[in-house]
Amino acid sequence: MTAREDSLARIEQNRRNYEALKAAGQGKAPLVLPPPTERGTALLPAGDLKRETIPGGWYWTAELKAGETLRIALLEGESCVSMIAWNAADTSERLNYADTIKVQWTAALGKGRVLFSDMGRVMFSLTEDTTCAHDALMGGSTPASNRKRYGQETLRNTRDNFTLAALKLGLEKRDVPPCISFFAPVRTDKEGAFVWAGTPRVAGDFVDLRAEMPVKIALSNCPHPLDPNPAYDPKPVEVIRFTAAAPGPDDLCRTATPEAQRGFENLTR
Repeated sequence: MTAREDSLARIEQNRRNYEALKAAGQGKAPLVLPPPTERGTALLPAGDLKRETIPGGWYWTAELKAGETLRIALLEGESCVSMIAWNAADTSERLNYADTIKVQWTAALGKGRVLFSDMGRVMFSLTEDTTCAHDALMGGSTPASNRKRYGQETLRNTRDNFTLAALKLGLEKRDVPPCISFFAPVRTDKEGAFVWAGTPRVAGDFVDLRAEMPVKIALSNCPHPLDPNPAYDPKPVEVIRFTAAAPGPDDLCRTATPEAQRGFENLTR
């Protein structure tokens, strides 16, 4: 058996193990999640809203209350927004993208999914989402990735943005966890390599994140390392904060999977 055949056999065995564990871990079938939110729907509530624009290449920080929703919207298309977050009451609890995909058995995040902390608690619910094309696998840009992609490591990048954001929030560089990147259609091919799926991103696309606990949050608006655009040209994005209606007992994010239900149960302990 060649090295490549051995690698493919190992991938296939891992896939069978994954499917077996997934079947054993689910006492009931998860709900079928809806398609992406149609652009132009999921209208914002009436009244004054907190709106801010993040220029291309820059970062943004805020503290959100539990129940507050953050809409991240593309103003001109073709932007990628990376996010990290901490429990505002105890910043040792952080957004954990690895647990988010491991607990929910999927890296395909979208409407109806939740984002977990490293303590098994739900930090955010994805209540609306027009692309369902996000990266929970690879992470954001760095000086090295900018040098490789654009030939310039001095361009603004997500790693340095998050360091500055952490300092602004009273934290340190060591407090910066790995990130999740929205509007970044990263998938894996049959050999496990990261690939850009090519899902279009256009002005008007948005994702709504409902904070399920008080959080400190940092966003970075820099091109993803796999973005096929040969030019460094991140477009501005808008962040809009609002308080939506309280979730009911049939709330999609709270009922979609047994894993999400347990994540919400952990919030009450």
